[in-house]
Amino acid sequence: MTPLERAPDAIAGGCEVFLKREDTHEIGAFKWRGALPTLRVYAERGATAVVTASTGNHGAATAWAARELGLQAIVFVPERASETKIARIGALSAELHREGVDFDDAKERAAAHAASLDLPYFEDGVEPAQYEGYREIGLEITSQLGRDPGTVVVPLGNGALIGGVGEAFAPGSTRVVAVVAKDAPVMAESLAAGHVVTSASSATIADGLAVGVAIPYAVERIRPIVHDVVRVSERELARAIGRLADAGLRFEASAAAALAALDHLDDPVEPVVLVITGRNIDDELFERACRAPETFPD
Repeated sequence: MTPLERAPDAIAGGCEVFLKREDTHEIGAFKWRGALPTLRVYAERGATAVVTASTGNHGAATAWAARELGLQAIVFVPERASETKIARIGALSAELHREGVDFDDAKERAAAHAASLDLPYFEDGVEPAQYEGYREIGLEITSQLGRDPGTVVVPLGNGALIGGVGEAFAPGSTRVVAVVAKDAPVMAESLAAGHVVTSASSATIADGLAVGVAIPYAVERIRPIVHDVVRVSERELARAIGRLADAGLRFEASAAAALAALDHLDDPVEPVVLVITGRNIDDELFERACRAPETFPD
């Protein structure tokens, strides 16, 4: 069980706010919760290796789960992936392929590689076992609070996290708020349309939110769960990183997105829980966000 901590007064803004600290796991992010049950399913089917694509945390989680289960992880990452996250994947003994101009290109290469070797391809956000794994986060929140939260704010990448967390609460008990990067809007636009749409933009410092192509299964599954979608700018993400740093907390941009979204909510029902997804941020980005957030686009 990961900690649920009351947020420092400096970032709570007078509200009763808690941080669900998924960054405290050894890989520094929440993704292990979805990777472990998914790879267990593959192992039960006879797999000895698995292929995936990632911008970082999912790849590390897949490598960690593979190590736990005695499997080989083969991870494709785009050429411009976070150096911090790439180093973590390598430290977990994965076979690393740094290929693809962006995440979608890396995904295509990973899927082709898996097919060529007749290995399972683990696409993040598609596997039902992931959602069940992430549901445990919501169940832990309720157990730790002693009740369902009034509001939960969850960074929205491919949708599996918010799908699992949101399904844990009793219907009508919790307002589930998704936060996306304004410069990576495809999930927000797909939810608004009620079906998958395309977007020309997916460039954001929050690499966990840098979704270029929405997953139909995820959009369908989370539509009944998400009450609000908040879009935050790159400057808001940077400012949130800096505010957290001032409170002695170092989180990556995708995690800081939950705090950035809090400023957009009028009178949220308390207690409010921000799901803190990870801590793996490159030093250069962290320092720039803390020192000069105004240099990021608004």
